[in-house]
Amino acid sequence: MIKKAKARRKAPPAPRKRRAAGHGGRGLSRERIAAVAMALVDRDGLAQFSTRRLGEELGCEAMSIYHHFPSKAHLMDALVDLMLAEAQVAMEPQWDWRERLRRAAHGFRAMALKHPAFFPFFAVHRLNTAAGVAYIDGIIGILRDAGFSNREAAVYFRELGYYLTGAALDETAGYARGPSSAEPVPDETIAANFKHLAAAAPYFQPAHFDATFETGLEILLAGIERSNQRQD
Repeated sequence: MIKKAKARRKAPPAPRKRRAAGHGGRGLSRERIAAVAMALVDRDGLAQFSTRRLGEELGCEAMSIYHHFPSKAHLMDALVDLMLAEAQVAMEPQWDWRERLRRAAHGFRAMALKHPAFFPFFAVHRLNTAAGVAYIDGIIGILRDAGFSNREAAVYFRELGYYLTGAALDETAGYARGPSSAEPVPDETIAANFKHLAAAAPYFQPAHFDATFETGLEILLAGIERSNQRQD
């Protein structure tokens, strides 16, 4: 009898290769995801930002991002922390409280101008991440070290915040970039009928932003100093 040939066993199917996270299979990290996310917002604007687009930029599926951030809100917190890190200024021991607040203000403004697309979100975000709490504590600490009471430090911190946030919003997303009237008053009409505005208008231009910011900041610091002297 002719023996039947034994049926060959089929080799088990090769496991599917999972798409590697990151470019060229190199891994993802929280730091890299946040950095690329910020670059994406800088380039395309916050309204266009999504985890799907971020995944495309990173070369991974959007779901891979959630292995590092439980939600989009956690990712946005990381971007806020990136902004705070960029606002930080190393304080020299020989600086007095005025110079320390001045340098901190410059750091805050520089951070906002570097990331104008993200700053409107940052401006209304409660700074209650660990980095945010540390940043607030540091600014209040400058005032407390200067001898101001807890109440005074809180009030002056808020006043500095009002000025810095308002100035940065105006420069990044404010008057010049904000919504316009459907029928704006023509420049010719302003020149003919609103002489004070027409004369001041050249100084509203970006070329004067630095000087305007410095003037306002010095007025604020001088006011804080005068308040302190009156109480002495």
